[in-house]
Amino acid sequence: NIVENAVNSKDHTTLVAAVKAAGLVDALMGEGPFTVFAPVNDAFAALPAGTVDTLLKPENKDMLVKVLTAHVVAGDLKLADLRAKVGADGYANLKTLSGDALSIRFKGDMAMVYSESKNIGTITIGDVDQSNGVIHVIDTVMVPK
Repeated sequence: NIVENAVNSKDHTTLVAAVKAAGLVDALMGEGPFTVFAPVNDAFAALPAGTVDTLLKPENKDMLVKVLTAHVVAGDLKLADLRAKVGADGYANLKTLSGDALSIRFKGDMAMVYSESKNIGTITIGDVDQSNGVIHVIDTVMVPK
């Protein structure tokens, strides 16, 4: 499932630590299905100094949950599904579990992810199929509003 796959990925150790600190392990191991836009370690490292340490503090759990759930969409949305959702504006507009919006735009074979906070990332590995959804690896943390 999504959590088991992330735990086994050397590129997602920060994400796994954050999911554990937020208490989201059981939820993301649940039936789903979920589409997870999973930032790599380098994406977390690119945040301003101290951001990850601050988010991992117990007193900031609500903020951490919001950040993490801003990377999760209900449903099993593979790249082809996202491409099919592209509207006249050129974007596939999604609502995350945090209530925030993500938009996906395709530039040829490349899929770009946009947050409401103007973060822009690239799906570097798409369609990592799981028993309870799909993971798309991204190179940027999508910071919610």
